[in-house]
Amino acid sequence: MKRVRLELEYIFRASPTIIYNFVTSPATLVRWYCDDVDITGDVYTFFWSGSSEKAFLIDDIEDERIRFEWATAEHADEFLEFRMYRSDITNETILEITDFCDDDEEDEVRDLWDTLMVELRKECGG
Repeated sequence: MKRVRLELEYIFRASPTIIYNFVTSPATLVRWYCDDVDITGDVYTFFWSGSSEKAFLIDDIEDERIRFEWATAEHADEFLEFRMYRSDITNETILEITDFCDDDEEDEVRDLWDTLMVELRKECGG
């Protein structure tokens, strides 16, 4: 199965600092992304409906970017990244998400991220 890189962009009124906290903190991740999360050093274990997945934190720039590599990734160059920054023109926060999926799942994964972003906006006020 061919893998595709998804690059998604969402606009928020919340600051990059708030968004960063929502993508890094267990207390806020469970409010929009997963059922539970355990962080041990640079290893995040995410739990959803009885299943779990481990991710290694491979890059972290506070209030700017966080990148994970899934422990079960079949390709070493795949990752999940959240990048947040202020637009110079509108002063809104842009959240860019980079993710990977099988080419036949692209629409489903985009829909999933769209749904997750609705939840994130509700939770962070943005």
